[in-house]
Amino acid sequence: MSVVKINVLTVPAEQREVLEKRFASRAHAVENSDGFEWFELLRPVEGTDTYLVYTRWRDEESFQAWMEGPMKSAHQGGGEGGERPKPAASGSTLWSFEVVQQASPKTP
Repeated sequence: MSVVKINVLTVPAEQREVLEKRFASRAHAVENSDGFEWFELLRPVEGTDTYLVYTRWRDEESFQAWMEGPMKSAHQGGGEGGERPKPAASGSTLWSFEVVQQASPKTP
């Protein structure tokens, strides 16, 4: 059964562009991970400073393997002078779900 992980990021208005550029610079960093099924970065459009990072995985084990391997390595990279850049988000919460039902568009 697939699992969905939603990282809820609080991003101040002045950091939105920074966050989006960081995700763009890591484009395709997750796609080759075993068990990865889907990714979306969702930008808020009204009344909130909360971004959602949606990922879908074959199972919990696939997600955990990515967390302990490629994701951990990506977040330990240094900036100029070997220092890690300041986070663009001021807060983060991880939501976890199991996919119980799903639908896709019918093809003609």
